[in-house]
Amino acid sequence: QARPMESGGGSVQAGGSLKLSCVASSRSYGRSAVMGWFRQAPGKQREAVAVIRTDDGTTFSADSVKDRFTISLDNTKSTMYLQMNMLTAEDSALYYCAAASKPPWWNGGSWFNPVEYQYWGRGTQVTVSS
Repeated sequence: QARPMESGGGSVQAGGSLKLSCVASSRSYGRSAVMGWFRQAPGKQREAVAVIRTDDGTTFSADSVKDRFTISLDNTKSTMYLQMNMLTAEDSALYYCAAASKPPWWNGGSWFNPVEYQYWGRGTQVTVSS
């Protein structure tokens, strides 16, 4: 399976928007794959931002980004997106694209646990200045 590849990071002022892209064929990871975005700020643990089921489009988002960030998937372009609006300095982090071959909850795992995801991109940096 190919490594996911992120793009779209950059620097923006607080209140601004960015749209991240992740190129990866969801079919590479299995029919019921889950793909998502995670982020890691310096000195902090990697945390889930949002994930999407590739078979039915069901999404899950962290409370901290609900109503501000939207995850979507375009299988025709093999691309997953993260639209980020109303950015704050607390959103500054290295953002990773990840994929799990099966929904983590099928084996009692959690959608927000990074260890449940087997495939990772190298990350794209998002910096929000206040």
